[in-house]
Amino acid sequence: MSGLALKGSYWVTVRQHRRALWTVPAVVAAALAGVVALRAWAGSVDPGEFGVAWPNDGYSLLRLCMQYAGKGLLFLPLLVGAFVAGPMTARELESGTWRLALTQSTTPKAWLGSKVAVAATVSLLGAVALTGVYRLGWARVTGTYRFHWADRGTYEASGPVLVASCLLGVALGVLVGQVVRRTLAAMALTGTLTGLVMLGLGALRWSILPVQTGTVPFPGHASQVIPSSALMMDTGLLTSTGERLPEYACFERTHDMGVCPADMDVTGWYAEFHPVSHYWPTQLIESSLILVLAGVALFAAFRLVGARRA
Repeated sequence: MSGLALKGSYWVTVRQHRRALWTVPAVVAAALAGVVALRAWAGSVDPGEFGVAWPNDGYSLLRLCMQYAGKGLLFLPLLVGAFVAGPMTARELESGTWRLALTQSTTPKAWLGSKVAVAATVSLLGAVALTGVYRLGWARVTGTYRFHWADRGTYEASGPVLVASCLLGVALGVLVGQVVRRTLAAMALTGTLTGLVMLGLGALRWSILPVQTGTVPFPGHASQVIPSSALMMDTGLLTSTGERLPEYACFERTHDMGVCPADMDVTGWYAEFHPVSHYWPTQLIESSLILVLAGVALFAAFRLVGARRA
């Protein structure tokens, strides 16, 4: 992190932003120490019958911290993108100090390449470390309320999607920083774009892989064919012809979930769900899509800086 082994524009980049870069290992170390301490305090009492247990203050505090950590890590790619776009890129273009780098036998692409390399390396290592720390804490509360593998926050913070999103933030940062050339505006726009991409992919992620479907004869219930660890997507009633009816179609007429009028010809229940085995394929596919977008943004950024003149 000190940049002593680096040369040229890489050394300058690390030197310029050394305080911010040192923040990353400090945050990781503090997070790791906190999780280890809370896990030790929580002891070895297993969660209760309904998936929510508060055996002691340590377990309660661990759950609370992990809940906020999962939500907080959703903003990490936005912060990475905003920092790269503003202080690392747009500020130098806005102030004109990037011209000084070009007088030191540095080309525009080499100048930008140093920004990308340093930001991507630190973001990659930091995101991987924070994901590992999160998984360490998540292992103690996994499967309980608000910590299902598919829950928003838990899903992103526990896998490579978070790492890929941080790299997307880097790519969008160097592109937007060049286009906008105003520090605060570039930070705001990059954070917004990164967040929109994450929201869009989050809305589509459970459409990547086909759902599995289970059926059970009426008057059973769809919960009988859904694994406890699965993510349920849809459930309802089936007729003898295979037609699907809403879950409460019978209840609206009989006020009893276990009784259906004969004319409705209901023969069973169906349930569509994603099993836990879909976690890693979905993570890898979504991460690949994010990296493709990052690659496109990075290509555009280098094309743009290649055409720029001091």
